[in-house]
Amino acid sequence: MKRITIEPVSRIEGHAKIDIQFDDQGHVAGTQFHVTQVRGFEKFTEGRPFYEMPGITARICGICPISHLLASSKACDAIMAVRIPPAARKLRQLIHFAQIVQSHALSFFYLSAPDFLLGMDSDAASRNILGVIAANPELARDGIELRKFGLLIVEGLAQERVHPSWVVPGGVAAPLSSTIRDRILSELPAAHAIAERTLRFFKGTLDEYKEEIEFFGSAPTMYAGLVDRKGNLELYDGGLRFRSTAGDIIEDQIAAEDYAQWIGEASLRESYLKAPFFKPQGFPAGVYRVGPLARLNAADSCGTPHAEAEFKEFHQRFGTMVHSAFLYHYARLIEIVYALEKIEMLLSDPQILDTHVRAGAGVNALEGVGMIEAPRGTLIHHYKVNEEGAITWANLIVATGHNNLAIGRSVQQVAEHFIDGAKLNEGMLNRVSAVVRAYDPCLSCSTHASGLLALRVRLLDSNGALLDELASN
Repeated sequence: MKRITIEPVSRIEGHAKIDIQFDDQGHVAGTQFHVTQVRGFEKFTEGRPFYEMPGITARICGICPISHLLASSKACDAIMAVRIPPAARKLRQLIHFAQIVQSHALSFFYLSAPDFLLGMDSDAASRNILGVIAANPELARDGIELRKFGLLIVEGLAQERVHPSWVVPGGVAAPLSSTIRDRILSELPAAHAIAERTLRFFKGTLDEYKEEIEFFGSAPTMYAGLVDRKGNLELYDGGLRFRSTAGDIIEDQIAAEDYAQWIGEASLRESYLKAPFFKPQGFPAGVYRVGPLARLNAADSCGTPHAEAEFKEFHQRFGTMVHSAFLYHYARLIEIVYALEKIEMLLSDPQILDTHVRAGAGVNALEGVGMIEAPRGTLIHHYKVNEEGAITWANLIVATGHNNLAIGRSVQQVAEHFIDGAKLNEGMLNRVSAVVRAYDPCLSCSTHASGLLALRVRLLDSNGALLDELASN
């Protein structure tokens, strides 16, 4: 049995490696996706006051701290048994949509654009954001400006761009000023124009990647995402919906506090990352996906005009249920359009300037669950406390966990189709890494490669003799 290892997988957030095993004929016999780090947030927060949880868990990631702030604060709202003020809900939504814009921009322009702009087989030394800048300065500039716009909103609301403490149990810490609102509105047209240009660009490249679309994680799965009661795409509130591979609604409007009735969590020997599954179908049959592609499959519509037009074109082109993981990139761009439209709607509502933005209370329930759609998919924070409000137990299910089983299957499919076990080349291995990047996994801490593809791959025969080696430094 021959085996190669890709370690680390680059241009993702966190640390992972991939093992690929071959039979004696050089065919892929199996693959394993390993998450090689453990952080322990669920354990070391035990004993902390519940109201500290948003600030603590936001430190899980420097790219999407807002997602953890919101899910954690919603869990704390449930422990306090309060309904937050209407203006606070709108402000939380506003910062959430800003987070969606900046995080999707990071994923598309910085982490994945080198693959589909420069080519999967392009020189690894320049297949990075610097190569994108050299090949297409306007696209690179658009990526910088779009991410800057999202962070402008975060900073305007919270006074900090990274790890802000503005989202709190019961609401938010301070209201929005009319000056900040007007500044954001003045810069929205430029952000809309960037989103439209980028969608045109990406749709124009799709014919060049027919093979990747066909073989990048295209095996049908179930999909899960939040929707409102009309079936529209929802990212902050709403109920969780599961759709079958054929598009039938299996379960709908699952409330946050009921998630454990439908979602189980398995432990894998080869990874620190848990593997959630749909309980009625058991493990491992109950594989499902979350994130932008899953949300566009779960929802009936977007509910905003420009995003809805793109949503309809997306499904007309690729079917009622879109299965290829390569098209996560496409879905991400549609969600940017959606988020920008929602930002404009929120800022046009006079109530968003209301100064009553926080409800106060103590411990009124000994358990609370918060659920939102983070950029990468459904995020769940579940806390239990004692009478004094100290955490006695915590469970976090992150989007990459939901996708864990699907990522593993996608790696297997790509390896089987693209890798020739008799002779390796870097482009083959880049496609294996690229299918992981399509999911935009967040493995709790950030790892970014701006130079060569940081990997070492050795091909050994069943006796351990070195047959081939590929390395970059």
